[in-house]
Amino acid sequence: MGLTRLERIPLFPLNVVLLPGAALPLHIFEPRYRQMIRKCLDNKTEFGLLLSLPKGIVRVGCSAEIIDVVKRYNDGRMDIITVGRAPFRIVELLNPEAFAEEGLLEGQVDYLDDRERPVCPKVRRDLIELYEVCHTIIFDDYPRSIQSVVPEDLSYIVAGTLPMDLMWKQQVLELRSEADRQERLVTYLREWAPHLHKEETQRHHSEGNAPSLN
Repeated sequence: MGLTRLERIPLFPLNVVLLPGAALPLHIFEPRYRQMIRKCLDNKTEFGLLLSLPKGIVRVGCSAEIIDVVKRYNDGRMDIITVGRAPFRIVELLNPEAFAEEGLLEGQVDYLDDRERPVCPKVRRDLIELYEVCHTIIFDDYPRSIQSVVPEDLSYIVAGTLPMDLMWKQQVLELRSEADRQERLVTYLREWAPHLHKEETQRHHSEGNAPSLN
């Protein structure tokens, strides 16, 4: 039996932006979310993950499929692995008071399709190059090749792999064409890469000047 995608889904606000195709491990400990996960597992359905901000939740999120329950604890807590599936927009919060009362939020949602707009080959090449530079600086490791990834997945892979600012990741999630997402990411990474390089140079300089304990 395949996964059932519903238009009324439980919502899980977190200080995280989940992107389609990205894996997200979660430790589920609150009773309301333990119940939500059990229901999703029993019914083979997804839940919606939304970025939670001090002023409230955003209106565009990503559905999450539970692909593995890594561990179940005696007290009901769970370690699970989820993966992002489909961007959605909340049409209506069905019980907005629930979150304040530590209940489970639910929403009526519309799933968002991309509009067709050709991706510029130069922008794609620039994005791959910038991604490789940033990945190497951040993780001290050259990334596996992404030249062959499905073209419409490139932006989500880049934004999902790099520890970007959450609001920038949210922008990527909300854009409705791969061309727009790639252009936005090129702009962001061009500004970010020099800062990363500067921080890395300062770190190496600091380590080089560390006092010897001979």
